[in-house]
Amino acid sequence: MTPEFEYTTLAHPEDVIQLGTILNQCFINSRDEEKYVKKYINSIGLENFRIIRQDAQVIGGLATLGMGQWWASQRVPMTGIAAVGIAPEYRGSGAAIALMHQTLKELHANGVPISVLYPATQRLYRKAGYEQGGSLCRWEIPTQSIQVKEQPLPLIAVAPIHQDIFSELYQQQAKLSNGYLDRHPAIWQELVSTEQKEKIFAYFIGAKDQPQGYIIFSQERTEDGAIMWIRDWAILTAAAAQSFWSFIANHRSQIKQVRWKSSVNDFLSLLLPEQTAKIWRQQRWMLRVVDLSKALELRGYPSGIQAELHLEVQDDLLSANNGRFILSVANGHGEVTRGGKGELQIDIKGLAPLYTGLFTPYQLQLAGKLDATETALLAATQIFAGVSPGMSDFF
Repeated sequence: MTPEFEYTTLAHPEDVIQLGTILNQCFINSRDEEKYVKKYINSIGLENFRIIRQDAQVIGGLATLGMGQWWASQRVPMTGIAAVGIAPEYRGSGAAIALMHQTLKELHANGVPISVLYPATQRLYRKAGYEQGGSLCRWEIPTQSIQVKEQPLPLIAVAPIHQDIFSELYQQQAKLSNGYLDRHPAIWQELVSTEQKEKIFAYFIGAKDQPQGYIIFSQERTEDGAIMWIRDWAILTAAAAQSFWSFIANHRSQIKQVRWKSSVNDFLSLLLPEQTAKIWRQQRWMLRVVDLSKALELRGYPSGIQAELHLEVQDDLLSANNGRFILSVANGHGEVTRGGKGELQIDIKGLAPLYTGLFTPYQLQLAGKLDATETALLAATQIFAGVSPGMSDFF
């Protein structure tokens, strides 16, 4: 017998307590971190949580973060999914996939083009139509090896630290970085929060009235030496990049290692004299095309091409995404119409890494994620060419 679940919003105080208890257990939080979960729920907003019940009991929930994601310099509205948790005694009951399916149906009804999440397990989210979309990499370099000495620009300390000071600079960088977020306020709050145990430092790179970048970091002492954790950064000019490394190199007498977040291909590493910067940790985030027509029409495309791609898409959950579509691209913009020859056959999961450019159409065909004619493969390669998709935020 299929269990009956109720999908609803988070509103009643007792529901908040029950969901908080579930999330604390799911994410192995200590008693001290229970306050953080309450703060997290409040920062996202109760109205942005969804819960699932069985027999009137809250058995799980998730958070939805309305934001945007940059694709070829165009902002595509995106809903991030976070804090997905099911009470241990209800795991395996189908509650998690029911929760995801209902959330996606709601997002589609609200006209959301795409959704992104970080998976604890890929199997669950693939069942909901998500697939790998891009990377978040944590880089590391020994401070002694940086060896960048010239500093063309001054670094000016910023206090107090507030997101409004940095958001415009960040957006200029994010717009040119496929996959970067138009951040939710809760993500900004976490980056610049002064309530952390460690002290946070922030600097403009360049003149205070016209900075060319910024760096926000904290420092930690460990048994193996002190580490500088770069919480956020933006670099808008070559002079800012040079100054960024010179400033960090000047910490070499106290700091042993520097760690920062970026994509797989980090242009900052190109300024280093040797290949001493290494990827310390890497994880893939997953994307789901929720509204196919909107997702394809709102993203940007290479400005110098004019091409037409005939798609045939299968989506077992959202029927509006099923069928044949023609994507016509010209002057950096796309237009979607129904019909066509269906020369590139793909399911909604396979469409995600094609949409983001994580893999080429030829690679996706070799992986069995699509089937296409040579004409369609060539068109898709031109249309979805771009910077390797990445992200500097975890949510």
